[in-house]
Order: sequence, then C-alpha cells, then structure tokens
Amino acid sequence: MANIEKYAIGEQDFRIIRSGCYVYVDKTNYIAKILQDGGRYYFLARPRRFGKSLFLSTLKYFFEGRRELFKGLYVDSVDWDWTEFPVLHLDLNREKYAEPDKLDAVLDKVFREWEEKYKIEVKDTNLPQRFQTIIEEAHRKTGRRVVVLVDEYDKPLVGNINNEDNFEHYRTKLGGIYSNFKSSAPHLQLVFLTGVSRFSKLSVFSDLNNLNDITFNEKFADICGITQKELTGYFQEGIRKLAETEEIGIEEAMKELKRNYDGYRFTAKGSDTYNPWSLLNSMDASKISDYWNDTGMPTLVAESLKRVDADLEDTFDTYCTVSDLKGLDLLNPNPIALLYQTGYLTIKDYDRESDSFRLGIPNREVKRGFFKILVPYYVKNRPLSGNQLIQAVVRHFMFGNPERAMKSLQAYFAGIDYTMRIENENNFHNAFYLLIDIIGLDTETEHHTSEGRIDIVIKTKRFIYVIELKYDRSAEEALQQIEEKHYPRKFYGDNREIILIGASFSSRSRCIESWKIKAVKQ
Repeated sequence: MANIEKYAIGEQDFRIIRSGCYVYVDKTNYIAKILQDGGRYYFLARPRRFGKSLFLSTLKYFFEGRRELFKGLYVDSVDWDWTEFPVLHLDLNREKYAEPDKLDAVLDKVFREWEEKYKIEVKDTNLPQRFQTIIEEAHRKTGRRVVVLVDEYDKPLVGNINNEDNFEHYRTKLGGIYSNFKSSAPHLQLVFLTGVSRFSKLSVFSDLNNLNDITFNEKFADICGITQKELTGYFQEGIRKLAETEEIGIEEAMKELKRNYDGYRFTAKGSDTYNPWSLLNSMDASKISDYWNDTGMPTLVAESLKRVDADLEDTFDTYCTVSDLKGLDLLNPNPIALLYQTGYLTIKDYDRESDSFRLGIPNREVKRGFFKILVPYYVKNRPLSGNQLIQAVVRHFMFGNPERAMKSLQAYFAGIDYTMRIENENNFHNAFYLLIDIIGLDTETEHHTSEGRIDIVIKTKRFIYVIELKYDRSAEEALQQIEEKHYPRKFYGDNREIILIGASFSSRSRCIESWKIKAVKQ
C-alpha cells in the first residue's frame, strides 16, 4: 500500500506538524546556517502564506530544546547541546488592526502570558517598558539569554496602508516596542523578525547596525517556498493522485503545478520556488485551482496602485535594483516595490552589468486572481463573473474572428458607467490591458522587438494577434505603426496565422471607436 501523504493546511505550528506525521519539507538546514553565522539580529521579508510563520515556529521549538521533534531532520545532526533558552514568540498576524487601540490589546495579552510564565511582577503599564522588563527578567531567572521571534512585525502597518492616521499611530507604537532590541542587547541571544516588507521609515532598521537582512541573501534564497527538488522529493504521492483525478499524465500534472504555482524567485541566483500554500492545497484537494488569492483580498494594494496612477503595462514587466525593493514607504509607495513585497511581482532575471532585476508576474494563479481584483478599479461596470461579452471575446479570438472580438470589446467599453469613465490614455491602456489579460488566453503586453514595443500580443492554438492601441488617434495610424516597425517579423516561422489589429479609443465617446484588421502572409 502506498504511503498516505497528510497535508497540514493552514497549520503553522511545527510541533503539531511533526507529531501529527504531516508532510514537512525540511528547512532546518537554515537554522544551522544561522548558528554558523553567529549573528544575533535577522530580518526576512517574504509574501504572505509563504512559510514565514512555520519557520519561526521551527526556531521556537529548536531553541526550547525540543530535540525529539527534530529527529531525522538536518539540524539533528548539528553539533548543538540542545539547552533550553527562554523564547518570546510574538505573532502579530492574528488581528486586522482597524482600530488604533488594537495593538495595545494584543501586546497586553501576550505580555501578561510571559509575565505569568516567568513570574514577573508588573510595576509599569508602559508597554515598551514592560517588554524590556520581560526580556531582562527572563534572562535573569533562567540564566540564558532570550530569543525573540516576531512574526509579521509589520502587520499593523500593512493593514493601514490607506489610513494615514492609523499608519502613523502604529508606526510610533511599534517603534517603541522594537527599540528594546537595541537597549536590551546584553540580554538577547537571537532576534528574528519576519514580515512583508522592510519599511524605510521604521526605527528598528536604523537603530540596529548589525541587523542581518537575509531577504536577498543567496544563502537563504530557499528558506521559504518549495523548490522543484523538494516538490519531487516530498510530494510524489500527491502528484500521482492529482494526475489521476485530473485524468492527465504525471508529466502533465507537473507542468500544470509549475504553470500555476511556481515562478517565485527571491535572489539573483536563487531557484524558482512554488507557493507552499497553493501547492499544499492542490495536493490535498488533488485539483488545480486558485488558492492563494482566497487568503487575503489584495484590495489595499489595488487601491494604492490606483492612488498613484500606476502604469500597469510598465509595472508588470519592469527592471529595478535591489535598493528599489529593500525599503518601502507605504504612505507614498513605489508601485514596483509594493507589488514585489506583496507577492504579485517576483524576480525573473538578473543583469550583472547593470546590477538590476527584471520583474514579472510569478504564475497563472497570481495573474488571474489579482487582475480580477484590479479590473473594477479601472473599468467600473458590470462584474466580470459570467459576463457574456468577455466570453464572446475569448471565443472569437480563439476561432479567428477578430472583427467580432473587437465588436464585443467595444460593447464592453460602451457599458462603462458615465461617472466612472476612462479619463486619460494611461487609464485606457490599463483597462484594455487588464481586460485582455484576464480573459484567460496567452497574452503579453509591451512585447519587445528590435524596433519597438508591441502593445499587446495574444496567442491561441491557431492565431497570433498583434495589437497596437491609440488614444484619440486613428486606427489607421496604429496599424501603420505595426507595419512600419515590422512587429510581425518577431513571429515569422511560427505555424500560426498572424493577424494585425490597430485600435483607436475615443475620449469623447469613452469607448473603442474604430479598428483596422490585416492578416499577414508569411
């Protein structure tokens, strides 16, 4: 009988996973790296649901000396005395922090538990001072320096990205708490913080000169997420069941997993990694579906992009440096940094000469889910779900009827509420881009050629559509640009038929006004 793989969906407690015989991808070699480094202050940024909480839980039980939980894992073979340290594990991920006093309530509850555990008399109601006292007393009473683990240190800030008053309130509060990492240094064995981003204006990063930010460190590239090697090593039974349920072969099942959940990369040389939340859910359900998007609506991110009038065509395929991604000011966010930190963009390539990354959308799951949220911010009319016009667009492009596809798109734009109209060229490009990309066909925007950039390329099994968009300019001009810049040459040699489309959008009528279509003979 084959081994039955058990998947701990949503469980972040290392002890429960190990004692319950759930699948655990061994990441304890990274604990060994931390011990070898000999550092005391660490910071790691990764997107939500990427395994940060589980790694902190693993650190917790390791420093508590629970060797029985690590039997057979990498770190069990490391020269370590397994002595118990006092561990203060602060999880800020459990609340939404919509009210200004929510953080005080969370901290008060956790501090009371620690004060009771170490029999500490409470003499001060000031939260930062209480935290300092807890650290000092835990060290004094156990004779061991303290390990502090902060999970999602930035959750109160992320939750208030579009509420400046709450954001500033929580930044001040957190600054007071985290200032103890410097003032209590003699009492600390290890401090490890995780979060979505390294905020540029939070004192913890300026106060700790010896903070080791391992976010882009090659040694820790795969500390979270699941690599291809780990997928084939730990999930063979799950892959087999998926292939059986979907009625496809093992190889095709692997390809589908890769297309939907792989593609994340966090360092210049790091390997592509799978989203662990999506992969585990897919293994458990034996089904390819969208899982990550259901764990947290990216509404805050969408609102921020709209607020700064981000050009989505440039944003979703762009270049930047490491310094562009390291610091993030949420009150005035760089759209590229914001999308990277929250998992909607990832590293696709690295150019050594310019020391820059090329960023792109990780995979199909991310693209589908996020674009469905973005569309209402750029095209405010009827919901996309069950929309017959969008279904018609897909059908007409697939079967080589571009004239009817454009008519359907024209009808869709014509249905936009007058008060929600598309106001400028950037907004039109964003709206058109989202609508085309969300329909589910193989699409690419800002496609580079030797002579320019094609606005949109759509590929089906039988056709390649090359589309150029013009705002308050003629469709003839758009088609002329395609031909003069020889955009179709990029696809010569492909067996599919190439069809050129020049489209014009009118600010007066607020919709696609005209288009020109031409088939290319190779």
